[in-house]
Amino acid sequence: MKTVLLIEDNTDIRENNCELLELEGYKVFAAESGEIGIVLAIEHKPDIILCDILMPGMNGYEVFTELRNDAATSVIPLIFISASVEKKAIDSGIAMGAKAYIQKPFDPQELFDVLIDCLKEA
Repeated sequence: MKTVLLIEDNTDIRENNCELLELEGYKVFAAESGEIGIVLAIEHKPDIILCDILMPGMNGYEVFTELRNDAATSVIPLIFISASVEKKAIDSGIAMGAKAYIQKPFDPQELFDVLIDCLKEA
């Protein structure tokens, strides 16, 4: 069973996406902040990370940088999820090394397809 770490500050979105992923057969760890997400990534070493960008405290870009700078988490693929439609935000995430960028709101099948593609590459 593949494991997913979901880092999302919005409770409703986090709980909904956790449920969708679990119903699809993934084991899910959820974090309500970037700081907690980093701890869970180090502790559980998930197969893939889904991370919101716009969060209070540590944003998604900062989370990604921290994860890449830690040998224990540096190779875990990360997918950014954000409501931002700015091309600059998308380009920034991909340029940093994120595997994909999914724009909220998204169709669950889009999420599953991106996850499958990214996990094949990992």
